[in-house]
Amino acid sequence: MPVTELFEQAPVIDDARLQMSGAGRLRHLLTLKGLKRSMLTELLDQSEAFLSPLGNVPVRSRSLAGKTVANLFFEPSTRTRASFDLAAKRLGADVLNLDVNMSSRKKGESILDMIYTLQAMQVDIFVVRDASAGVPAYIARHVLDHVSILNAGESDVSHPTQGLLDLLTIRQCKQSFEKLIVVVVGDIAHSRVARSLASGLATMGVGELRLVSPKSLAPDPADFPRARILHKLDDGIRGADVVMALRIQRERIGNLDGIPGIDEYFANFGISHERMKLAAPDAIVMHPGPMNRGIEIESSLADSPSSMITRQVTNGLAVRMAILAAVSRTVDTR
Repeated sequence: MPVTELFEQAPVIDDARLQMSGAGRLRHLLTLKGLKRSMLTELLDQSEAFLSPLGNVPVRSRSLAGKTVANLFFEPSTRTRASFDLAAKRLGADVLNLDVNMSSRKKGESILDMIYTLQAMQVDIFVVRDASAGVPAYIARHVLDHVSILNAGESDVSHPTQGLLDLLTIRQCKQSFEKLIVVVVGDIAHSRVARSLASGLATMGVGELRLVSPKSLAPDPADFPRARILHKLDDGIRGADVVMALRIQRERIGNLDGIPGIDEYFANFGISHERMKLAAPDAIVMHPGPMNRGIEIESSLADSPSSMITRQVTNGLAVRMAILAAVSRTVDTR
């Protein structure tokens, strides 16, 4: 039976409620929707504790000693996968890395049978990335009480740890969210990054969120009820405090007709030094990666002092350490 049919037969449980323990603590991380500002703030504060200057010895702890973390990546990943791997090891966990080409799912095994097999090997935390919407929540409904599921990227729906690391980066640079103008530019329609960031920013009380894209890559306004949707970059970037460029998600677009070519895209939607003159003088530039230089962002801008792109990567590791530690503590105190 196709996995989508299994999802349709599963009982409907709100993801935001599903991810909380009976005591109101975070057990799974499936989405940023529904998480309170106090919880997001707590997670960001905990992430800060796992940061150390580059060149120093990385922060380590034994908070996951005796635990086993399985990274199940059924889509390509560099930053997310590597940072979850390092995060778990720096917290003292045993780590198993598995992708679809190395698993029995390639042979037709159901995803739940795979999870049950790994549970039987005493895996405590599953980090899941999948191209199908609903997979992390579906697994979370079926695991044992002591097991946690972390969403490492779900179709075009959600990428909560990316949303958290972006929030952390913005908070470090701007201290608060209430008066900020944040601009996200690119393929909004297919971006799980944009959806998670928008959820997090709304919870944190951002001043204004602007989404700028070609009309062919514009989102459904219902998915971003508090954002302004624009199609001219100059209008979007004017006065902005934070500008984030996105990659065109070609792997999620069934028909590429109407998608701008490289030169056309950069001319109209590429972030450049010249365009950033319209933003606030102290505006920062971000990109979740992987980055296509000269298409989404001018190469020299990506390497400039205003660029926070490498800081996002550093923060990603700290955020994932904080999430792993948080869900581990929740299970231990059940």
